[in-house]
Amino acid sequence: MNRAPRTLVAMIVSLVVIAALIAWLSSLVPSGPGEDAPRVRIACAAGVKRPVEAAARAYEEAYGVDVELLYGGSATLLGGLEIKPDSADLYVAADSSYIEDGRRKGLLRESIPVARLTPVIAVATGNPHDIHDINDLLADKDLRVGLANPEAAAVGRATRQVLSENDLWDPLADRLVVMKPTVVDVANDIAIGSLDASVLWDATTHQYEEIEMIEDPLLSSGTRTIEVAVVEGAQAPTEALRFARFLSSRDRGQAHFKRHGYQTGQGDLWSERPRIVLFAGSMFNQAIEDTVQEFALREGVDVERVYNGCGILTGQMKAGAQPDAYLSCDVRFLEEVKGQFLPGRELAENPMVMITPPGNPRDLHDLEDLLRPGLRVGLAHPEKSALGALTKRLLADRELEDEFIDSGNWVQQAPQGDFLVNAMRTGSLDAAIVYRSNTARSDEQLEILPLETGSLLARQPWAVSRSTEHRNTLSRLLETLVDERSASRFRALGFIWLADRSVNQQGEASTP
Repeated sequence: MNRAPRTLVAMIVSLVVIAALIAWLSSLVPSGPGEDAPRVRIACAAGVKRPVEAAARAYEEAYGVDVELLYGGSATLLGGLEIKPDSADLYVAADSSYIEDGRRKGLLRESIPVARLTPVIAVATGNPHDIHDINDLLADKDLRVGLANPEAAAVGRATRQVLSENDLWDPLADRLVVMKPTVVDVANDIAIGSLDASVLWDATTHQYEEIEMIEDPLLSSGTRTIEVAVVEGAQAPTEALRFARFLSSRDRGQAHFKRHGYQTGQGDLWSERPRIVLFAGSMFNQAIEDTVQEFALREGVDVERVYNGCGILTGQMKAGAQPDAYLSCDVRFLEEVKGQFLPGRELAENPMVMITPPGNPRDLHDLEDLLRPGLRVGLAHPEKSALGALTKRLLADRELEDEFIDSGNWVQQAPQGDFLVNAMRTGSLDAAIVYRSNTARSDEQLEILPLETGSLLARQPWAVSRSTEHRNTLSRLLETLVDERSASRFRALGFIWLADRSVNQQGEASTP
């Protein structure tokens, strides 16, 4: 099959499928459970038709939601969404690279991993041509070999990438007898005997008695992740996310994938409305509250926020409390309970400052000034809060701790910096050491003085519980917490943003 005709055929096939997709998306009418039923429209890769369809029917029966499906090649479907961005609620791709493409183009938002696929050589049952690896497809010139179009189907893209890296794509492409728009089209040709060999997904071959798969180590390097993503223009994003959670859950949707021969992994445990418990230092209340509420509303989940001093929160966890995630005031407090959590990701840094009444009437500028006789100074509690622990270390490093205690100026200990700000506003203190974020809503009522703290900095990590049943959902919550809108809320409160340059280790996404 020479190059020019092959390219022309691929273009024609893609245009035909895109036209069909647009026609379908433009004329969808409710069906199934009833005209008034909630509806989710899904553009789904043909290679994952059987498990997605099975999951959709189970979901319809359980929850009375009308799930409408259109199948095509992953690239073809994404092309249709470019033309009509609001025409589907979910997009299921057989290769996560299409999800990345869709996000770069502004077409997709949240995504969840569902299962894995590996390219294999597909032949008729019994392997009548004695094929053992990809080189056999090149050696026998009489073999009728066909592939899925790499411009339309995920298995074609994966095959082209792996073979191109090994200088085998052009030799194989030049001897193809046909290219088809979907993996199912090629599988059908193998099943009826019009092709002798192809490269299909491993799971696709499991669905045909007439097809036998030959594993090739070269092709095995092309394993891909199936993902489901919410379309940016979704008409029902919350309902779409609920079905996406169902499809990717290990005890619901993934069970259908496993039954059809797909490789599955650690999805979330299904719940129609998950309940997530988030422990967070009190310093984060203003920084994350709006973000978390927006996330919970869009996702259709409940996020129980427990704000307190991190020393208190850590004590509760040591006593048996098991939150799903922990946003700690400082890495030290996460370290104390690290056995409960996956490695964390630092999101922000919160500088310590000295505060005084407006105008700084006692002319205070540094820690040494707090030793002056007769001052009323407030500090955070060193055991109940990260702020207090850092303040204690700062005084010790400057060799001022004992002298400060002996001065008698320490008149208030507080579990949170906000308490000290309130005491300052009521005239109960002459000075206090707090986080910069504690002062964000009181700038005009305080004098805020920077402190030289050297390497003693409070860095705030996010971590996910090792035992949580909602790791993928928490991955999306973290993604929301580190987006620019959330980052701007942190910065407005005086935090220094670190998430853009910190290395994510675990706890973001649970890849199957």
